[in-house]
Amino acid sequence: MENNGNEVSEAYIKIDVAKESCIDCHKEMQGFSAYHDPKQIGCVVCHLGDASSSDKDISHRQMVLIPGNLEDAELTCGKCHPQELEKIQHSLMTTNSGLVAVDKYIFGETDSPDHHFDIRELAHTASDEHLRNLCANCHLGKKKSEFGAITELSRGGGCNACHLNYSDQAAKELTTYLNSGKTQLTQIHPSTDVFMNDTHCFGCHSRSSRISTNYMGWHETLLDELPASGAYKMFEDKRIYEFKGADVHHSKGLLCIDCHSSHEVMGDGIDYTHEEDAVKLECADCHYKNSPKTIPYDELDAESALVFMHRGYTHFDHPILVSKADGHPLVNTYLDENGVLRLIGKKDGKEHEVVKQGAQCAKDAAHQSLSCASCHSGWAPKCIGCHNSYDTRQQGYDLLDEKLVKGTWIEHVYEFETSLPAMGVREKEGKREIEPAIPGMILSIDDSNHPDDSPKNESFDRLYASNAPHTIQREARSCTSCHSDPEAIGYGKGNLVYSIKNSKAVWAFEPAYELNSNDQLPEDAWIPFLIESNAARLSTRSDFRPFNLKEQQNILRVGACLECHSPNSKMMKQSLLIGLKPLLLERSEKCLIPEY
Repeated sequence: MENNGNEVSEAYIKIDVAKESCIDCHKEMQGFSAYHDPKQIGCVVCHLGDASSSDKDISHRQMVLIPGNLEDAELTCGKCHPQELEKIQHSLMTTNSGLVAVDKYIFGETDSPDHHFDIRELAHTASDEHLRNLCANCHLGKKKSEFGAITELSRGGGCNACHLNYSDQAAKELTTYLNSGKTQLTQIHPSTDVFMNDTHCFGCHSRSSRISTNYMGWHETLLDELPASGAYKMFEDKRIYEFKGADVHHSKGLLCIDCHSSHEVMGDGIDYTHEEDAVKLECADCHYKNSPKTIPYDELDAESALVFMHRGYTHFDHPILVSKADGHPLVNTYLDENGVLRLIGKKDGKEHEVVKQGAQCAKDAAHQSLSCASCHSGWAPKCIGCHNSYDTRQQGYDLLDEKLVKGTWIEHVYEFETSLPAMGVREKEGKREIEPAIPGMILSIDDSNHPDDSPKNESFDRLYASNAPHTIQREARSCTSCHSDPEAIGYGKGNLVYSIKNSKAVWAFEPAYELNSNDQLPEDAWIPFLIESNAARLSTRSDFRPFNLKEQQNILRVGACLECHSPNSKMMKQSLLIGLKPLLLERSEKCLIPEY
């Protein structure tokens, strides 16, 4: 079997399928993928056991019924895929580094959210147990211990999390097998292959910032019962969602893995702390400005060549798109004879013509620092207010050790909403970029009853998080939705009022929410209105912040112009090309703008 340069172990090379006894009893078994058929690789390479014996008890000794969990992957999947296993062990889906780092930072156990961690190494500090009680379910190291397909409720499972697929017949026969007391053997084996779908992502990525549900267009509510309206849906975990509008890529039938391919999902072997560091693909890679970056088929790395082969692609003689950040190829794309970029949907094989960057985006000089998502995100979730306290009297569950424990963290959530996302500033490696932001942690923590020996207190933080909502729309948000909207700037929901008083232009803000007693800001706000924030911590990232006072003033100055001038007016269009400053020098005496 060709491996395209991928290293394999001696255990794989020495497979002698003819000498395995498994097939004596399971000779009718079908359903395997072409590259995992026992006729080629046998059974023992995946399930272990003793295939030299025909005795049932001996042959099944030390057998792994569900191979692919990380605890046995080195002896199973890793025999043939050692490089992929090495990458997985370092991937964020396995380590959950950012999740742990931010939690420890908020609890005051570290001085920065940028330390690297591995969720499998948690101890029992207040933060560690907070994660163990509420968050540690979603990592690849969690063992899959029951037969069956990956569902919306699935968490972890190592290699199974992405690569296990049950056909309808395989699922039906599994049910018969289990109902028969495991006496009626199945004849259809589940497939292990590269044909994953969005359900494989859903179990973990419908939590926290809820990327999976956002992408599908669904926003979580706090409802307990499903309303009669068709705008609501109950998912398998009984959470109820309201439809807010799907991402345009989802509407076109694209899967998560059409963009986030193997190097991003399985990792590239580097220990990243946060997810935005691991994700290399950018919108502008596909929706390019001038020309896409491509490579020929024969320059594909071994892993990408294997995916190309397993998928049965045939565009060997066409250039393939690669990301500009790290040169990783998207093997489901190619540049056709007319120079048009095409993407082959991994869901159904349908070809999509990828459009270039719109003229407005390409020519707009005033908004070059804005990320694509900041303008094209249709909506984002907002979790407003969260109280966390430790209760020594309640029985809890340790999600990492999978056992009942005495004492547990309790989370009280107050309100879920949606809106166009707020904006924040990413400053990294000399680059400044505006990105969407959502309330990441407007929360209070009471650890006074936690039994560890750390100092006890009740803390309050108002932190927003950088976010890619995955609710992309073709049309960009309006000018006023940024320059005259208090939520966009970080003030929270309310009325931003522009008026002329004593021949002076002024802005005033009337918040929709009452002020929080901890910091006297509206419950949903990030920063105070036109005042530089003096909070010690403002973001879940050290390189991401809200707009400073000067930036707020500049945004509202444009907002003042939009009070009289239409976004489509000659002046406002001109400002996109040359900036606002030259135009302000030519304004009439009647044209009043705020002076700071």
